[in-house]
Amino acid sequence: MSTPASLLQLLWLASPALPVGGFSYSEGLEAAVEAGVVTDEATARAWMRDQLALSFARVDLPVAAAAFAAWAAPGPGAELDRPRLVELNDWVHHTRETAELRQQTQQTGRSLVEWLRTRQADDRARGSPDDARLDLLAGLPGGPTWPVAFALAAARTGANARDALLALGFGWAENQVQAALKAVPLGQSAGQRILAALATDLPAVVEAALAMPDAARQAFTPMLAIRSAQHETQYSRLFRS
Repeated sequence: MSTPASLLQLLWLASPALPVGGFSYSEGLEAAVEAGVVTDEATARAWMRDQLALSFARVDLPVAAAAFAAWAAPGPGAELDRPRLVELNDWVHHTRETAELRQQTQQTGRSLVEWLRTRQADDRARGSPDDARLDLLAGLPGGPTWPVAFALAAARTGANARDALLALGFGWAENQVQAALKAVPLGQSAGQRILAALATDLPAVVEAALAMPDAARQAFTPMLAIRSAQHETQYSRLFRS
């Protein structure tokens, strides 16, 4: 079971205040607004629930679940399964379908590494040993991606995998809702209703991600890729994706 201390650490990781820049990305939502696909609360809710079910649930969540297991598996003196972590990280790099989406996972992954280094320096000052896993994460070919980096950050809290994925999912949902409030725009009450719908979906999505084999992961969301590509040349933008 996750301890109160580990749950607080997960809340920290899920917070939009975490300095990784996640709030600056809309993941195609802003382009959907520009195209008239998302115009109000109902269409924003439908867009985000579809994105959760068809993209996030089949890509980031199962990758994070597999990476969490790899980061957390070794006992004292055991070696990490580096090839497994490289494989997962490469898969994320190669399945981001646009430059914007690839930039997002790389930039937030790098930023989380820097935040973890700051935390490690604080731990060192209190007499705790350095975590060698952080060097492995930072040195992954192509740079660390967001779900693989988040998995290590979550594993370091001592939380269980289910709670870690719920934190990852809720952090994504909150960032998406905040993007909708600005881009559609929507009121705070509408945003809270959308967040409630996403929170209702998340437990089942997380359970599926925990049980998902590698062969079932699927990065195929052509309309999201089209909107993301359109956003790269959109004239007026608030967000970086």
